[in-house]
Amino acid sequence: MDVFDGLPDPIIVDILNKVGDVRTILRCSSLSKRFNSLVPQSESLILRLDHSESDSPNIFRSLFNSFHGLLSLFSKPAKPIPTTALSPSHPSKILSRFDKIRSLDVELPRGDVKLDKGAAVKWKAEFGKTLKSCVVVTFRSAATVSPPVVVDGESDAEFVNGLKTRVVCTINSLMAASTRHYLMSEVVKEHEAMESLVIRDVEGEGMVVMDAEGLREFRSARGEYEEGRVVRNRRSVVPSVKMSMRHAPSVKLKSSGVCLESATLVIVRPSGVEYDVGDDAELATEAFAGNCMYGEAVVALLKCKKTALEMNSF
Repeated sequence: MDVFDGLPDPIIVDILNKVGDVRTILRCSSLSKRFNSLVPQSESLILRLDHSESDSPNIFRSLFNSFHGLLSLFSKPAKPIPTTALSPSHPSKILSRFDKIRSLDVELPRGDVKLDKGAAVKWKAEFGKTLKSCVVVTFRSAATVSPPVVVDGESDAEFVNGLKTRVVCTINSLMAASTRHYLMSEVVKEHEAMESLVIRDVEGEGMVVMDAEGLREFRSARGEYEEGRVVRNRRSVVPSVKMSMRHAPSVKLKSSGVCLESATLVIVRPSGVEYDVGDDAELATEAFAGNCMYGEAVVALLKCKKTALEMNSF
């Protein structure tokens, strides 16, 4: 007798949950009629998309053709653009056989924010119907240094000169996050039992998370998505936001001796949301918990002077 024949159905489903990978699990459905009936019951899945399935647009095609276009975000609200196609169909089709998904981890083939050679960015965004928060950390280069380096101050002129680059990088990150949010909109609406969704890229650049509350909020706004009021150019609309920016010319990481040049921390929240001063630190440290380099950089940058900026919806 086949050993699996003696296992109860819940144990086999739990094994499939441990496997996680959607493509592997779907292959298992061809093993037998029993597996074919149990595969759709998998609750915890990992979906790895290739370039064609992710179908995400290049974020540089909009808003950044000129500095003038960038400045317009700060001067006047953007006009809504009607949208009829609500989302790419590939992820939804791949997951169509599953009817009990509770936890979904989606891996994209690449990051979206392209920087100069030697520069790096990492971001984490939380969504419900729209953006709830986003934390962005960038630096120009990293090198091991011998003499101790401390977080230095900079003049107002130096800060202003580099402000354009920091703002553009932040907007790029927000657009990448809103594109990922939109990419999975049909999946979220179709799988109402889902309680956790994480969308990341294989390069580890950025992450979109939706918890149970955020997923419920998104589904309650289904009518707005169907009418195209909160989507634009194959991405979710980013609401008007306020940004808390902290910058240091150099940050020395004590744990590794690495020096990060032109390091920046930006914390983004929707305008009109009230929060305590200490919430910035909690949100930023939680975003990069478990990542030694970025987590240590966040702790150092939180000690720097904060600059407040506001930006219209786009």
